[in-house]
Amino acid sequence: MKAGLVDYGGGNLRSVANALHALGVEPQIVSGPEGLKGVTHLILPGQGEFGDVMAQLEKRKLVNPLKKWIEDRKPYFGICVGFQILFDGSDEAPDVAGLGVIKGRCVRFKEAEGKKIPQMGWNGTVPQNTDSDFWKGLGAEPYFYFVHSYFPIPEDASWHVSETNYAGENFAASVEKGKVLACQFHPEKSQDAGLGLMANFLGLEWAVS
Repeated sequence: MKAGLVDYGGGNLRSVANALHALGVEPQIVSGPEGLKGVTHLILPGQGEFGDVMAQLEKRKLVNPLKKWIEDRKPYFGICVGFQILFDGSDEAPDVAGLGVIKGRCVRFKEAEGKKIPQMGWNGTVPQNTDSDFWKGLGAEPYFYFVHSYFPIPEDASWHVSETNYAGENFAASVEKGKVLACQFHPEKSQDAGLGLMANFLGLEWAVS
């Protein structure tokens, strides 16, 4: 197993790398197509605006290689904006196309009295696919750390989702199909549950500390 960590000039690369180090994994930094050589598992950490992330991936000539990676059914883990870019687009950057791997679009939380946007903090997440190896050992409703104003609405029922409720609004906190896992929350900031999810994605043995 060789984990590749996509560097598009933004995102919390160091936090994800530190989480991988805690699992005993030294990631290979992928800042262009050539960086994919030898990689078996690809992680795209996300932080920032949808349009900016897509522009940076285009600049580094990574858009088509990312699409092909997923089309070839290779392990991909998208975090936050790395989750959102899998979809057709986002209301955050209406004129920018996403990777289009999953049919659907990212929308902003609905305004409501007493509701703070962005959502910042811990929240429970209920996986739909309880037999998934990704969720092994995490319990029925693990808690993860969220920081976001937008979230995707998957339109393809072949993708299993996990669901979270924020201030009365349900949304897809993650999607999975085959070897692809992507989540709106930040596993690298989610202590044992986050490390467990990352370990499961990488096929590593782990135990709650």
